[in-house]
Amino acid sequence: MSRLWQPNDPALLADICGPNHMHLLLLEEALADGKLSAESQGAGVRLNGSAEAESLAENALSAFEAVLAKNADAGVAALEGAIEQARTPEQSFATLTGLKVPIKPQTNRQAQYLNLLTSTGKDLIFGVGPAGTGKTFLAVAAGAAALKNKSVGRLVITRPAVEAGENLGFLPGDLEEKVEPYLRPIWDALNETLGADQAQRMRDKKIIEVAPLAFMRGRTLKNAFVIMDEAQNTTIAQMKMVLTRLGRDSRMVVTGDPGQVDLPPKTPSGLAHALKILDGVEGVGVTEFTAKDVRRHALVARVINAYDRDTRRTT
Repeated sequence: MSRLWQPNDPALLADICGPNHMHLLLLEEALADGKLSAESQGAGVRLNGSAEAESLAENALSAFEAVLAKNADAGVAALEGAIEQARTPEQSFATLTGLKVPIKPQTNRQAQYLNLLTSTGKDLIFGVGPAGTGKTFLAVAAGAAALKNKSVGRLVITRPAVEAGENLGFLPGDLEEKVEPYLRPIWDALNETLGADQAQRMRDKKIIEVAPLAFMRGRTLKNAFVIMDEAQNTTIAQMKMVLTRLGRDSRMVVTGDPGQVDLPPKTPSGLAHALKILDGVEGVGVTEFTAKDVRRHALVARVINAYDRDTRRTT
């Protein structure tokens, strides 16, 4: 049995197939249990395999084409998301619009997380899990969208500068130059979601503030979307300090990877402590990502799984 899948826009076929047909190879690998083969033929992709595998492949290719039509730079991560979407059609993968490019979750867990970030009812949200799962990027995108639709007046993002022990005085330059290395990943995400020019204008007007954790003390953050990134590197006291900054008409997102704590030995992580004591508290939402949600190089998920297995053996 075989079928020919054809894109709505034939001009997108080359991007759908990918360089050296790498996207088709990934599709075959993902649906290997259905013995799928996918070959580019003329105006479409010839699919051979089980009826279920062919149907899933068609749905995944159609979803991938829809993403490419809006964002020509979408690649492997978008295809992986399209494959997962095809496998779970009952899951709504809502798109975050109003930004430089539409942001669409690529796994069920990301979809659940984005729903928490954009819906009402939870004003303190934890996104925890390994690197590459989108927990920080989606939080920044949701905060940027909240600014654009004027549901909040400010976006405040903070993260601990653990490597400098929150004591930045020995570094060269003014305050902004001192903290830039620790905050650069946040600005990269803002530039991607808002565009570099708009992000800079909002930064200049103090509509967006990105600052080290120490600068949150003594403040009340009203009418703001607040993100605390790398929260696994906060102490219990620091975590309490930040959580109690939340003011009227504000929401807070706390992101971190419990498996990458850089605190001194025997110093408890504020993130692990907060997750434990806030479990079941009204108004608190938690999304826990796993290696299956990693959307970096495919090898990253395998590396994470290897470390997890080693941890289980040694504990």
